[in-house]
Amino acid sequence: MPYNGLLEFIKLLEAKGQLIRIKEYVNPELEIAEITDRISKSKNQNKALLFENTGTSFPLLINAYGNEERISLALHSLSLSFIENEINVLINKFLNPINSFKEKINILLLLKNLSSYFPYVSKKSAPCQEVVNKNPDLSLLPVLKCWPYDGGKFITLPVVHTKDPITSARNAGMYRMQVFGPAETGMHWHLHKTGARHFNEYLKLKKKVPIAVVLGGDPVYAYCASAPLPDGIDEYILAGFLRKKRVRLVKCLTQDIEVPADADIVIEGYVDPEESLVNEGPFGDHTGFYSLPDNYPKFHVTCITHRKNAVYPATIVGIPPQEDYWMIKASERIFLPLMQKAGLPEVIDMYMPDYGVAHNLVIVQIKNEYPGQAQKVAHSLWGMGQMMLNKVLVITDFDPHNEIVLMERLWKMNNLSKCILFSNGPMDALEHATDRFAFGGKMMIDFTDIQNENSYEFSEEEIKTTLQICNSNEKIKGINDKVLKNKIILISVTRHSDFNDELFIEELDEKNIYPICIIKCDEGLDLFNKKLVIWNCLANIDPVRDIKLLTKNSHTILVLNCISKPNENKHWPNPIYSSKETIQKIDSIWSTLGFEEFESSPSQVIYNLIINEGYETKGNTNNKNL
Repeated sequence: MPYNGLLEFIKLLEAKGQLIRIKEYVNPELEIAEITDRISKSKNQNKALLFENTGTSFPLLINAYGNEERISLALHSLSLSFIENEINVLINKFLNPINSFKEKINILLLLKNLSSYFPYVSKKSAPCQEVVNKNPDLSLLPVLKCWPYDGGKFITLPVVHTKDPITSARNAGMYRMQVFGPAETGMHWHLHKTGARHFNEYLKLKKKVPIAVVLGGDPVYAYCASAPLPDGIDEYILAGFLRKKRVRLVKCLTQDIEVPADADIVIEGYVDPEESLVNEGPFGDHTGFYSLPDNYPKFHVTCITHRKNAVYPATIVGIPPQEDYWMIKASERIFLPLMQKAGLPEVIDMYMPDYGVAHNLVIVQIKNEYPGQAQKVAHSLWGMGQMMLNKVLVITDFDPHNEIVLMERLWKMNNLSKCILFSNGPMDALEHATDRFAFGGKMMIDFTDIQNENSYEFSEEEIKTTLQICNSNEKIKGINDKVLKNKIILISVTRHSDFNDELFIEELDEKNIYPICIIKCDEGLDLFNKKLVIWNCLANIDPVRDIKLLTKNSHTILVLNCISKPNENKHWPNPIYSSKETIQKIDSIWSTLGFEEFESSPSQVIYNLIINEGYETKGNTNNKNL
């Protein structure tokens, strides 16, 4: 059954052993984020957190979507694969031939059942309007400030409702809202988002944009707002399908727009398109880096309504994994059947690893039937919805979740350049490695047509140790002279190093060592932390600009320049980490918070990188690297 507000969801999480209540006061400024970062990355204590004492009248729920069990519960399902199978069955019922009168009747009944999931507007009283405040004050909410260089506090899990002024089609999106005052916030909708398109339509009409922001309610709403639905498709149709009951909407009190009746908190207001934009940010973002300050519309609050027992929902984003990964995982499973039926029947499976932060790395398995099929799939995916923002795409003909098989393919190769396709196209607005805003290089790696170039049989242990690590100062001294042990070489390089790629390869040649790939990484990065390395390298690279193909004795070697690249014309954002003061504060109160064991701060692993690469570590928003 659907959840009637967050309290019902909280009760279920607690019954399932998936919730920790924190009764001690914890400051929403920096401290809640530091605790959540530790717990979201914990092997044994990754649970939802309910902060009951926030210094306000509202408890705060966070990390509620942070593993497969919790995201499945939020979507009213036993598992994500269950939803995927359900969608597959549903699509096949419509695509299969209808040969009898009985089958026609069954399809009509199915259509009637599906239509019952569509949202409707009710005039009855609603829980979300039990308390009405027409003199709104956002300081009454436990709004988070997550990271030291954040431009301020911001609402992290808002479901922002707008309407197309021409068609009245509703959109529920998730856009960051920096709090500027008691009744003013920013509205951070990127150029690719539906909210931004609605804004531009209202600008043409010279009309204000009516907006309602929903917090809480059935947890499925926040997921649907983040889901990559096509423009014009109502998110509450998807919500109705997932919860197997249509969403009851009620009209707002001060704006001509509707919201779910079971929401916990509703913030009503408007954006005036003719008003000057305001500078917003910087903020730690889901990329693991700070997003740069920029100009966005100002949102004016006209009313706040809420339940009497409302809970404030929140999330944090930063260096993965965070709970947003599980929302991405849900979209991966839910939209795979739709992708397969929308012109890509050869696609079998896909995988978005957490260290790829959704758009930086996607691995897709296909049924390979003809030459160039991987290239066809790549071009199709790069033209499909949010996949247009993908940076690195790996196409395989094996299980994309199996990293051992992936490494086996690498072992069998002598020339990685044979299976690489470069392209250019749209990129995420948060992408910092490109030379142009929201446009840059892409790369596809085709692992579907690799012959057994190397007949050597490798053990699983050898495959796991494919990476060879050395320091640029040591150069060749740090490299094993067994060729098969050096398929990929990681090199720690300072930003202003005089390291010469060609000379390094000459030294390798003297030892008859011909790796398929050399990756230059920021000095200070823990090169033995696989996920951290891949995350950082993917974030810092524009494939077209930063990958070179060098040939030595008929061996082609890829050289990837994955170090950070700030210069006079290009800002380079800081990676996200907590201040030492916040870490020490949470260390000192950890034993009072109710956790079974101590969790150290994930930010500790970033400090060597920060120090070695010369990032500014003082907490000011005019940081030269921001």
